[in-house]
Amino acid sequence: MNRALPVVRLRVPTDEDAVAWHRAFAHPDVMEFHGGRIAELSVYEELTARQRLHDAERGFCLWTMLDESGQVIGFTGAQPWPQNWGPKGEIEIGWRLGREHWGKGYATAAAQMTLERLRAADVPSVVAMVRSDNARSVAVTRRLGMRLAEVFTTPTARQEGHCYRLDLHDGHAR
Repeated sequence: MNRALPVVRLRVPTDEDAVAWHRAFAHPDVMEFHGGRIAELSVYEELTARQRLHDAERGFCLWTMLDESGQVIGFTGAQPWPQNWGPKGEIEIGWRLGREHWGKGYATAAAQMTLERLRAADVPSVVAMVRSDNARSVAVTRRLGMRLAEVFTTPTARQEGHCYRLDLHDGHAR
């Protein structure tokens, strides 16, 4: 069943978006695959500031995602993989939505927009690092045409994770 994806808009995160992200992600279900605890506002203040810098330097970042009415519902975008393990030096695509917005196609729609922007910025390929038990995010990678490239164990949480890849220049997973 192919349903139309919702309309979403992406923008470079503002200072105010740190508060909106903090509010949108303050739900245990949202944070289940992101450390398990609701993060402090300061985490999002630092994250939005870092994303503005990424956008200025690279032309892409984790953008604030807005729904049809202009409400902040989460983020999606790409940034250099931030860890000292895994796909160091590669560009990771990612997304996070407020709980009440799950299951409506927003993550897929916004991630497709992200891929278009990354192609325009001449990014050759992307990875998505997803815990293997995060069925919703695994489904988004499949809808984007990404291919499972590696199975790994996260160094801190000792969870099984998946690294998905997509070559952006020929449109095929590699």
